[in-house]
Amino acid sequence: MSIPERLKTRLQKDRPMISITMRIPVDVVDSMKEIAPQRGFSGYQPLLKSYIGEGLRRDEVQYTFGATARLIEALKKRGVSDEVLEDAARELLAA
Repeated sequence: MSIPERLKTRLQKDRPMISITMRIPVDVVDSMKEIAPQRGFSGYQPLLKSYIGEGLRRDEVQYTFGATARLIEALKKRGVSDEVLEDAARELLAA
């Protein structure tokens, strides 16, 4: 199995970056500040990036490479619309 281009790009050190702004409750940031050093991070921002990366990798495995992705592709080939598939995915996540 070859490595998809998207993952090859992620392995590059000199990827373009973008700054974003997020509104996060103060108590959540306070908790991240406490947990960050326990997980070996210098502060809450690297910990937050780690959380985002972990969630993204998990979802990519499920939706891009896993059984869910294969099922979605099979359903698309049989004419199931993207809208129906997205609604079903949201319903599963909410369960």
